[in-house]
Amino acid sequence: MSSDQASFQRLIEIGIALSAEKDTNTLMERILLEAKDLGHADGGTLYIRTDDNNLKFEILRTDSLGIAQGGTTGEEITLPPVSLVADDGSPNEANIASYAALTGNTVSIDDAYNSDQFDFTGTKGFDQATGYRSTSFLTVPLKNNVDEVIGVLQLLNCQAPGSDDPIPFSDDVVPLIEALASQAAVALDNAILLEAQKNLMQSFIELMAGAVDAKSPYTGGHCQRVPELTEMLTRAVCDAEHGPYADFDLTEEEWYELHIGAWLHDCGKVTTPEYVVDKATKLETITDRIHEVRTRFEVVKREATIEALEQIIAGGDEATLREELAARLAEIDDDYSFVAQCNVGGEFMADELIERLQQIAGTTWTRTLDDRIGIAHEELKRRQLEPARPLPCEELLLADRQDHLHEHERDMCSLDPDNPYGFKMDVPKYRFNKGELYNLSIRKGTLTEEERFKINDHIIQTIVMLESLPFPRHLERVPEIAGGHHECMDGTGYPKRLMGHEMSVPARVMAIADVFEALTAADRPYKAPKKLSESIRIMSFMVKDAHLDPELFKLFLQSGVHMSYAEAHLMPSQIDEVDISQYL
Repeated sequence: MSSDQASFQRLIEIGIALSAEKDTNTLMERILLEAKDLGHADGGTLYIRTDDNNLKFEILRTDSLGIAQGGTTGEEITLPPVSLVADDGSPNEANIASYAALTGNTVSIDDAYNSDQFDFTGTKGFDQATGYRSTSFLTVPLKNNVDEVIGVLQLLNCQAPGSDDPIPFSDDVVPLIEALASQAAVALDNAILLEAQKNLMQSFIELMAGAVDAKSPYTGGHCQRVPELTEMLTRAVCDAEHGPYADFDLTEEEWYELHIGAWLHDCGKVTTPEYVVDKATKLETITDRIHEVRTRFEVVKREATIEALEQIIAGGDEATLREELAARLAEIDDDYSFVAQCNVGGEFMADELIERLQQIAGTTWTRTLDDRIGIAHEELKRRQLEPARPLPCEELLLADRQDHLHEHERDMCSLDPDNPYGFKMDVPKYRFNKGELYNLSIRKGTLTEEERFKINDHIIQTIVMLESLPFPRHLERVPEIAGGHHECMDGTGYPKRLMGHEMSVPARVMAIADVFEALTAADRPYKAPKKLSESIRIMSFMVKDAHLDPELFKLFLQSGVHMSYAEAHLMPSQIDEVDISQYL
């Protein structure tokens, strides 16, 4: 094979290698090293053009001086960037590298000390400080496929075979380096674009997670902390040498897939109304309707007072009537106090309390104004489901009316048992039921069945949103990873009622991370943060109930991930001693 054929073969091999390299730093380093080798150069520099009109040093090599900086070396290049703009605002063509970047021309200098074409003051200063002799330069612009200069490749001191003495770069070498630079520029530009797209995607993901957390103080930093804990536990699973996960490992692409899935695991919460997530009392919607109910009680008291006064004016026994009125007003006050207490919610609403609510609800008051004017179109449509009543009319103190019922959206996918996503959710009859008696009779907490479904619906929306995105093949499991953290090992979870073996390991890992973060979070205004030992104990019950993967839970404890996370994110007062032996 002739030397020309060998050179072309080498270029082909280099081009294939460059196109296969995914890491930008490694790619830039390889570009310079291959160019040095082809050009028989002692040294070289790779510059990247920045958005602020500078050439930034990325890779620096001088073999005879033992200098290796930038790239994969871990050694930072401290040299300042080369400006493409002179002090007077004109193009900086005095520097050889900036000249090549500005003009797009290759420049070959046989001996810098005998050239007055460019300013080599800095080069000579370097030589004086190191005892080096910078002689021949070959400076080649890196042009992408639209002929834009994205960087500069500069080789220093060509050496003859078997000699360390610098010689000029030959005319035969220049086209080889230019050909390599052309290949390198396209590969590097693609790598930079891919990195930029990846960074943009990551920024959007973090923006989405931040928006979900900022939407409600009830979620706090949940969307930021769950990914961190998920990756910590997954790393422990990959490091396991024994047990069912001893052979489990993730490729670099699978790690990135997990990273995205974890960050987007609650993206569907952007569709959940704040007044549902933040519902602090039973009658609360956008406002707390207890104020409306209190006004009705005030009306009932006024009507009772007016009726007593009218009877007194008509000649009734004033003392008796005033005594009866005082008793009636005290009874109304007590009834309102009871309703107000029911509104707060608690651990359990007994049958006798609900019976008293129903008795109080039967109290009537007189409405004299039209309740169908000045209201929104949608509310008017719901009220028109029942005929208007002539005024004045009696109204119940607490009511469950037809207009309190909100129908589901027609295109709601979870309503369809044959939905393409495989959702198997028990969907309540109505989207919302704002009935006053219905809400006040909630047995535990403040949420109705409909509101609990709306909160759980966030995982449905997460999957639907992510399934609609055109993820590339290596990220195709992102929806499954993000959407599986509410499934249970025994198939009682949601939204697909998957069994443990139907869930991926990352999805099962995230289920543990999601629960542990929620239990230990210190930024939830509706609950005090739980101590570490209490959180672990609660999770052990969830393992016994076949909600969480028992082997992953053991790894969570044995690896010390629970403690590492606690030290990073829990308050000191939460971190107490945990005897993990009782859970293993």
